[in-house]
Amino acid sequence: MVSHRFCQRLSELDGSACSVLVLGEEPRPAYDRVHLSNYFSGHGESELLLADPAWYRKREIDLRLGEAVVSIDRRQRVVRSSKGRSYHYDALVLATGSSPFVPPISGTDKQGVFVYRTIEDLDRIEAWAPRCRRGAVIGGGLLGLEAAKALHDLGLETHVVEYAPRLMPRQLDEAGAALLAKRIEGLGVHVHVGKQTRSICGNGRVEGLDFADGKELKTDAVIVSAGIRPRDELARGCGLEVGERGGVAVDAGMRSSDPRIFAIGEVALVGGLTYGLVAPGYGMAEVAADNILGQDSTFATPNISTKLKLLGIDVASFGDPLGDSESRDVIFHDSARGIYQRLVLSPDGRSLVGGILVGDTRRYGELLAAAKGKVRIPENGEELLWGIRAPADQAAIADEAPVCACNNVSKGALRRAVAAGTATLEGLKEETSAGSTCGGCLPAVESILETELASSGRTKDTRLCEHFAYNRRQLLEIIKVKKLLTFDQVLCSEGRGDGCEVCKPAVASIISGLWNSSLLNDAPVQDTNDRFLANIQKGGTYSVVPRVPGGEITPEKLVALGKVARRYDLYCKITGGQRIDMFGARVDQLPKIWDELRGAGFESGHAYGKAMRTVKSCVGETWCRYGVRDSTAMAIRIEERYRGIRAPHKLKAAVSGCVRECAEAQSKDFGVIATDKGWNLYVCGNGGSHPRHADLLATDIDDTTLIKLIDRFLMYYIHTGEKLTRTAKWLEGMPGGIEELRRVIVEDSLGICSQLEGDMQELVGSYRCEWAETAADDSKQTHFRHFANSDAPDPDLSFVRERGQRRPRRWPGAKETSVAKAGLDDEECSWVALGAASDVPSGGGVAFKYGKTQIAVFNYVRQGRWYATQNACPHMLDQVLARGIIGDHGGEPKIACPLHKKTFSLKTGKGISDTDLSILTFAARAEAGTIYVWLPPAERLAPTVPCRKSAVSRRAWNDSQSLPQAVLAKAGGT
Repeated sequence: MVSHRFCQRLSELDGSACSVLVLGEEPRPAYDRVHLSNYFSGHGESELLLADPAWYRKREIDLRLGEAVVSIDRRQRVVRSSKGRSYHYDALVLATGSSPFVPPISGTDKQGVFVYRTIEDLDRIEAWAPRCRRGAVIGGGLLGLEAAKALHDLGLETHVVEYAPRLMPRQLDEAGAALLAKRIEGLGVHVHVGKQTRSICGNGRVEGLDFADGKELKTDAVIVSAGIRPRDELARGCGLEVGERGGVAVDAGMRSSDPRIFAIGEVALVGGLTYGLVAPGYGMAEVAADNILGQDSTFATPNISTKLKLLGIDVASFGDPLGDSESRDVIFHDSARGIYQRLVLSPDGRSLVGGILVGDTRRYGELLAAAKGKVRIPENGEELLWGIRAPADQAAIADEAPVCACNNVSKGALRRAVAAGTATLEGLKEETSAGSTCGGCLPAVESILETELASSGRTKDTRLCEHFAYNRRQLLEIIKVKKLLTFDQVLCSEGRGDGCEVCKPAVASIISGLWNSSLLNDAPVQDTNDRFLANIQKGGTYSVVPRVPGGEITPEKLVALGKVARRYDLYCKITGGQRIDMFGARVDQLPKIWDELRGAGFESGHAYGKAMRTVKSCVGETWCRYGVRDSTAMAIRIEERYRGIRAPHKLKAAVSGCVRECAEAQSKDFGVIATDKGWNLYVCGNGGSHPRHADLLATDIDDTTLIKLIDRFLMYYIHTGEKLTRTAKWLEGMPGGIEELRRVIVEDSLGICSQLEGDMQELVGSYRCEWAETAADDSKQTHFRHFANSDAPDPDLSFVRERGQRRPRRWPGAKETSVAKAGLDDEECSWVALGAASDVPSGGGVAFKYGKTQIAVFNYVRQGRWYATQNACPHMLDQVLARGIIGDHGGEPKIACPLHKKTFSLKTGKGISDTDLSILTFAARAEAGTIYVWLPPAERLAPTVPCRKSAVSRRAWNDSQSLPQAVLAKAGGT
């Protein structure tokens, strides 16, 4: 990571005068070690990469992978590599990082003992995991808890063993660590502190851990995460000065004892200290690059703050988090909500020295700035935690204050970027790198963006996209007044161009939210989840989530779900919303599965839509000794009332039967909590990466009033929320906040509540189960086929068995593979009839089977043209492009992959959203009701045709109106 930042800095400073060579021991470019455990929760290798080889090529940096440096000759200024090559240098930068420290305990050489440092380490852990039931991590620091998450994600019973008396002893105090341990144990991970591991026992392979107190822990796998050691062996070998405990000694300019050799990152010893965090490493990289290019730069006191999500729990520390006996402490501890916050103030209370945040880290950016003296401290220190201004108030923060700690981006740098013309969050990330590492600063970055745009007389561009001059709220009112019923009607009336993957699903959602029309009436404009009424997953299969109102289910229905899952070999998982999610259904199996579920009394759970999802509940007074009202009955009533309604974003709700809040109602879009006098209604909360507790809207209301207020709240949100905006963000952007919402919803200040109630009644009165409609309509069955010209399923689906169930093989990521077999020439191509033109939906696409290859064909009806491409997504290799949304970008026809929305030109195949990727395109036409595509013989195409730009080995004819004369003659003059 630090090496990549060094190269990035050279490029920023126009280091074209330098010839840069990067030698890397690993077989891949720099990747994100901060989020390494995400590898086990669905992120492939490509998603961890900080840059691919094309990034280095674009900057004329010579990247050599799988080639380690084995020695340095300082006299001749030459390094020698593991491949027997020698390279001369004028300046040499050591960014060799560190290696895991393995304590001298017996048994670390046994099978099943691992370290946690590289992707190869993770691959070895994953390969071993299917043989295991229980795993243990030796080490309860940052990396140890990340390793614990990995074991937990792999489905193992997980134990964390820490020698110190608490977790994260360098970052947390006793109370914070105890709360963190409690919350981790609440997730099913067992924590053992104050435990000294004496040996790892077993006959050849791991069987357990023996502790110094005479106790033992049975385990099948062990990850050692007991710290790191600088990889300074190259420095030692060539006689550079190193520290007593390791590390290449460098000055403030990152120069070693040899002024031509620099060291950065975890291998560098600065002022007698080494740093294992990414932010100081990035700072070192920038200093070294500056000095190599002749600038005078020194390494300042590093930012050693930490903000991470450990096992789903937000944890942060900054400055001196532990303080001393003279420090003044401000502590907030809410054990019920799992929140601990400690501020360490100077003895006079005038400066913030450091702090600890567990469970709620929303004020981290502001507090970090305060600790660096870049923000005013209120007279009463406790106001920093819960006091006088909102976290989004940026006015009190100085320009020098760091906003992005990972990349050392200040508020001033962000302001300057906005002043120079950057007007989007993505643009700011690209321009400044803020938010591109851990992402924890993105809310603050977005807040600064909005503030700066407003102060300069600009506003955020809230248009739906380039095809509409309106935002979602404005477009909804237009569609409602003009009674527009299809996307084409809306586009012809109010838009321009052909639409895209942004506006098509947004308009379709508005239409469904207003008129409750069937999604399949306008299927090609729907996102793949709505188009196929299920959630697309890895490999191109789908998950099926039946509705289980309130989480209440009979034994007969449980048996029915088990039978369906067994018959279709579906992976089953119980969700956080009290549903059973069944993964791995092929697109052709969906109607059959729905039909069986419908026969058992189930209906669609709408898990695929920006719609009402789940209403979670506890058992309430029916069973619970603390319950004061029937929360399950109310949850069922609410869920059955609002099922299927469409909104700007997904909606989740919960009902708790008492103030003990077991259903977690205050973390939902709307939540209901029973009281002795009625119900309390909370609104606009959410969990996720930026959790927000809901605000209290009304107290002690009866059943009828509760439903009436929810009706009003939901319809007001549906009418005024912007696209893909959750209720929490919607409320945060509302002038007046919860008080204004209360005036509108409860007090009817705008006089619209009767209209809102009437609109909701129309919606709930016209509900139809989309699964039932589709399964009962034979004419819609052809929509659910992978191939238009064959009943065969997708032959490229691949699964593995794990813990008794099947899951898709891990994504290999995009490959630079050949599109066609060697020697392919255009002279071999001819017009091939693939199937009936009527099989291709108007304004959409479908896949055709062609030998062992899959070809996607699109009917671009608005342009009166046909296009054909490979069906494989070049990003993840899944055969799904035909299910994407077509549209245009500045007039250029494009296709958006349904998996990650990467877009490609239908004419040239070039990547639009990701220029390092491309797809193969073919000429296509329709004649006498038949689709013809200009193709080579089937055996000359590889079974899978993913490619990058460098892999396209033949021309692709994209416009049948302008084929060369030689091709026209060969095609019969057509």
